[in-house]
Amino acid sequence: MQSREHHITKEVARFIEQMDFNRLPAEALRIGKRCVLDGLGLILAGSRQQCTRIVREFSLKNGHEPESTVFGNEPTKMPAMFAALVNGTAGHAMDWDDTQLSTTPDRIFGLLTHPTIPPLVASLAVAETCGTVSGKEFMTAFLAGFEVECKIAEAISPEHYKKGFHTSGTVGTFGAAAAAAKLLGLNRDQLRYMLGIAASMASGIRVNFGTMTKPLHVGRAAQNGVSAALLAHGGFAGDPDGLDGSWGFFQVFGRGLDAKRIAGKLGNPHTIIEPGVAIKPYPCGCLTHPSMDAMRTVVLENNLKPDDIKEVVLYAGYNILNPIRYTSAEDELQAKFCMPFLLAAIAVSGKAGVREFTPQFVRAPKVQGLMQRIRTEFDPAIEAKGHDKMHSRIEVILTNGRKVVLDADERYRGGPQNPLSDDELIEKFADCSQSILSQDTRSAVVEAVFGLENMADVRRLIDLATTV
Repeated sequence: MQSREHHITKEVARFIEQMDFNRLPAEALRIGKRCVLDGLGLILAGSRQQCTRIVREFSLKNGHEPESTVFGNEPTKMPAMFAALVNGTAGHAMDWDDTQLSTTPDRIFGLLTHPTIPPLVASLAVAETCGTVSGKEFMTAFLAGFEVECKIAEAISPEHYKKGFHTSGTVGTFGAAAAAAKLLGLNRDQLRYMLGIAASMASGIRVNFGTMTKPLHVGRAAQNGVSAALLAHGGFAGDPDGLDGSWGFFQVFGRGLDAKRIAGKLGNPHTIIEPGVAIKPYPCGCLTHPSMDAMRTVVLENNLKPDDIKEVVLYAGYNILNPIRYTSAEDELQAKFCMPFLLAAIAVSGKAGVREFTPQFVRAPKVQGLMQRIRTEFDPAIEAKGHDKMHSRIEVILTNGRKVVLDADERYRGGPQNPLSDDELIEKFADCSQSILSQDTRSAVVEAVFGLENMADVRRLIDLATTV
């Protein structure tokens, strides 16, 4: 018999049911709209990736009901759960989606999620099946999913990630399910069943980092979340306490939880406000971003060219060096988890965006040659500082014998203390979508997202984002 030490499932269901637009903090809505714009851009950019094209073809063969939009150069419609699968895979394909922040040193960054894509693509997919969904209803559902996902990730034991689970795939399932359920209007009992169903569908393990399957984790989280909500809506039952007890999600997937991080904390405050969310300046794991910014500072301030660099050493703790595991990169997927490539890209281009994460750029002789002159080293003093900040130090040895040393700034670009400006966010959206949307259409999408609360029917936004 399972022990029922907590009642988290009941509390999560109550939060989803009671979520109301009129009680949303203005700051949650402001940041949420920024996350929606960022997510849409990433879905469009990721739609061109090979992994997404394969998943799209798979879904076209297996899903025939034209319910919900799949974005890209050739937009089409599929059953909602398949649209969520394809768009979710696209949204994570470039590893450029936002990141939930850590609140304490034991909540390592990998434990936390890329929170936007699962509830965003679930909301988009399900909204098209519900008739008219206003911008207010859409944002309420999206922010409900965002908050549920973040609080579950924050509460589960760090053993979840340390043992090899990919939280964006596992916990992302609950974010998608909560958003879909809110739009479907599930009652309290159905919501508890939905959470029990989602607990059995959550999946994703870290062995697939650096492969096509990592973005599939997020696609499957979105698909499984939508499926769990649709099943519960249709009368399908799961355990009404699926998060709790010795056989519940927290115990089975994480060997327990810190209940005080979720009990009484849903929406109090909203995680999107405090500790906040980081919208990424680079299409790779946020663990690398302070180091990349440090490299960018060294390169720009010293006007360096690749041939000026004899050697680069990046010193960091295990929280960075373990997941960023490749010592060299052969393709753009490995490149996202390869510090030598990421620093080399900054040195060669002065930036890292859509163009830099292509097979042609990764395999370019200049990039490959510079990667061989870059290495990482474990630093016990940095490790001792803890994992609530992404500490690192870069040492660049020049061919003229000079050494430039710089500690990475904890106030990294994209984080709440140093966020991307709206103009920088719009520039990122343009980089992601310019090969698909015209400049006029991009401007119209930006205006529509920033005014979502005034939109009578969210299908207008979907129509704009598919005007190729």
